[in-house]
Amino acid sequence: MEAITEIAVVTVPAYSHQASILEFCKRLVRLQNDGHFHLHVTCFIPTLGSPPSASMALIQSLPSSITCAFLPPVSLHDQPKDLPLEVQLQLAVSRSMPLVREALKSLAGSSSNLAAIVAEPLTIEALEIAKELNIISYLYFPCSAMMLSLCFYAEKLNQKMVSCGGEFRDLPVAIEIPGCVPVSGKDLPDNLQDRSSLSYEHFLQRCQSYHLAEGILLNSFQEMEAGAIKAWQHGEEPSVNGESRKRYPSVHAIGPIIKTRSSTETNQPEWDTCLRWLDKQPPNSVLFVSFGSGGRLSQAQINELALGLELSGQRILWVNVKSPVEKASASYLRDNKNEEEDPLHFLPLGFLERTKDRCFVMASWAPQVQILGHSSIGGFLSHCGWNSILESIVEGVPIIAWPLFAEQRTNAAMLDDGLKVAIRPRVSDNNSNNNGIVEKEEISRVIKCIMEGDEEGEEIRRRMKQLKDAAACALMKDGSSTKTLSNLALKWSRNM
Repeated sequence: MEAITEIAVVTVPAYSHQASILEFCKRLVRLQNDGHFHLHVTCFIPTLGSPPSASMALIQSLPSSITCAFLPPVSLHDQPKDLPLEVQLQLAVSRSMPLVREALKSLAGSSSNLAAIVAEPLTIEALEIAKELNIISYLYFPCSAMMLSLCFYAEKLNQKMVSCGGEFRDLPVAIEIPGCVPVSGKDLPDNLQDRSSLSYEHFLQRCQSYHLAEGILLNSFQEMEAGAIKAWQHGEEPSVNGESRKRYPSVHAIGPIIKTRSSTETNQPEWDTCLRWLDKQPPNSVLFVSFGSGGRLSQAQINELALGLELSGQRILWVNVKSPVEKASASYLRDNKNEEEDPLHFLPLGFLERTKDRCFVMASWAPQVQILGHSSIGGFLSHCGWNSILESIVEGVPIIAWPLFAEQRTNAAMLDDGLKVAIRPRVSDNNSNNNGIVEKEEISRVIKCIMEGDEEGEEIRRRMKQLKDAAACALMKDGSSTKTLSNLALKWSRNM
């Protein structure tokens, strides 16, 4: 019997990260069907407590060639409650690293066929362990090539800011990132908005550690981000004014990697009700509204959003509607199973009654991949998490970009200003006291642009259709992403 190649993966205690990297694992083990190699993946998952129900459901759907091991929980009770999300995740992973080290040493000792260790940006310390064990390592990058380019370029950007002082958000001109559309400093990720913060310090440290990896496994594809991928593809910094070049890990574009439609998703009654409602709607007539598994809005913004949805006159499917908070990322590490008895009590008075004939609103999560693939869906109002963006692209659904936290503003800028497959609502310049609130009239305007198809909306839809076709080509048997991943898997199987 042919030997089985073992791959170890280290992820973080956050569902969206787990969903992406486990889909990568599934894609990887499916490649063995051509008979050239046999793979098994072991995924180590740090925890902060009992794994969320969403994570458990995801893991239960995995094939037998993927094993997940939840590590014993670590505590952050000694840390401030207002610690930034990314710092919480980074701390949880760092405190789990002794457990990760022992788990990887045990796996390497029991299996001489451990060929590679795959880490994520927030589990970058696993690359050091791989070096100790003399095993090649790769970094699975679950974000865009634009974000990767920003990470590679971060050291030079920081040097420029040190010399001129101030913050990125105060720069009067857009920031040039190799291979990417220029981006406003205000649209850089949250952890770059305060250069004196712990988040910024951790970001720079992670970026400087990327060189430890043999290569970067990028969840994007050539046809979507050719400029950014080409800028770094061969592991070399783009030359500027004849300066010497710094070496970087080679970049392997293997996306789009998105959640597949699982049969387990159809077992929940509220999801069936939602899908049956969609079945009754005309083609391309429904706007899907979701801010992801962790995003929340303030009460003032919820009011404007609800009234804007109503004002648009469109059919709406609004899911995962959560009670208001002042911090957009408040739900990211929570399970959210126990909400109030009336989970939608915070919506504007009379909204549900006035819109009941054309709107379906649910407090719970919904099967997003199935929804985006439904024939009735004509647009997606999204928080611009990378997973959601790729899911929308694969189904060819135009996007209304409403970023909340992390790198979502950078993603929105790429979609709107770069790819031009999205429209982004703007905060009114006429009201200096609205605290960044998008008003109902602007919300209605962008919805009508996408759903009623004015000239701008039609151009967005046309471009998204082209991107959908390009994504499908990348994932074909002889497509760019499939061939790239197949070549890597073959390399790993030969390196045992």
